[in-house]
Amino acid sequence: MYVNRIAGDKILSLAQQFKAVAVIGPRQSGKTTLVRKIFPDRPYVSLENPEQRQFATEDPKGFLNSYPDGAILDEIQRTPQLLSWLQQRLDEEQRTGTFILTGSNNFLLLEQITQSLAGRVAYVDLLPFSLEECLDEGSEGASLDQQLFLGGYPSVRALGISPEDWFPAYLRTYVERDVRQIKNLENLAAFEKLLSLCAGRIGQLVNYSNLAVEVGVDVKTVKSWLGILQASYIIHLLPPYFRNFNKRVVKTPKLYFYDTGLASHLLRINSSEDLSNHAMRGALFENLVVTELLKGRFNHGKRSNLYFWRDRSGHEVDLILDRGVEVWPIEIKSGQTITSAYFKGLEKFHQISGQQAGWVFYGGEDGQKRSNGIEVKGWRELASRDRSH
Repeated sequence: MYVNRIAGDKILSLAQQFKAVAVIGPRQSGKTTLVRKIFPDRPYVSLENPEQRQFATEDPKGFLNSYPDGAILDEIQRTPQLLSWLQQRLDEEQRTGTFILTGSNNFLLLEQITQSLAGRVAYVDLLPFSLEECLDEGSEGASLDQQLFLGGYPSVRALGISPEDWFPAYLRTYVERDVRQIKNLENLAAFEKLLSLCAGRIGQLVNYSNLAVEVGVDVKTVKSWLGILQASYIIHLLPPYFRNFNKRVVKTPKLYFYDTGLASHLLRINSSEDLSNHAMRGALFENLVVTELLKGRFNHGKRSNLYFWRDRSGHEVDLILDRGVEVWPIEIKSGQTITSAYFKGLEKFHQISGQQAGWVFYGGEDGQKRSNGIEVKGWRELASRDRSH
């Protein structure tokens, strides 16, 4: 079953302006399916194929000459040396949108793009299905706990593969293949332990020293491994916001996963029913809001403008949208009953910033508009159209 992807329109638009477009994101997020759908007449080449990869590696000029009108080059990170030759080809090319690149590794791909293709290629981050895409796919009646448990990977949401079957296979492929493409890790068991420990720290400040002690490696290794998890779109480190306000603020990032289904699996949550009283339910809901707002940006070809704010006295706002001319605070509460406690962080932020506005996303479904400019939004409003903020 094909699900229309919001990012498709942006990719088509960029292909009319740039000579190449790179669609990057986690493995199995639907990149190949999407680009083949919106560029049906373009030759398709998978660089996971050993023969194609050997051809591209040993004779990159001959490989590119095989596609005079361009092509879809899937999993381009498998042949990073090809990008230098692609630079020359694009410099000679007058047409736009000739090559469509996909990659499952942000770090390697962007490093090569920076060196070889700067100004010649536009890129779009494609994450698993957004809540809007899940609801379009036919999950309108799904509960919040079901959304948290299933996540957004197409294999689970569109193909209906059981999470308890799919996520273990996904992680095994990720660790044994993708991680080793980035770095030749010898201690895969320790890396897997770090991954599980991260799931238990969703929404928390990253404590590198604590993670190093629990995993049994040094801090430098933990930072390197977290970089791998970021590069391969497993985790997102949300930076703190500390511009324009007092300097007594926390400057350590907070940790989230790009998919709550994967996080639920790592937390050994076996069904959506297990979530109702689970200690991590609030953290997973916070994670859902963060990633949905990220997808709203990414699906429109924009970079993240999300931060959090916390001072050293413990005052905190879960999310800050940096809109350039203004900042927009957001609180996230998983409960279904609106209480005065939901507004304390925003009220403190109002005192410091001098503004009267903000959102509260909560686990209920009814919205409110308060006289102080704060809007209370139910979780389903995360699926509203054009959430590119």
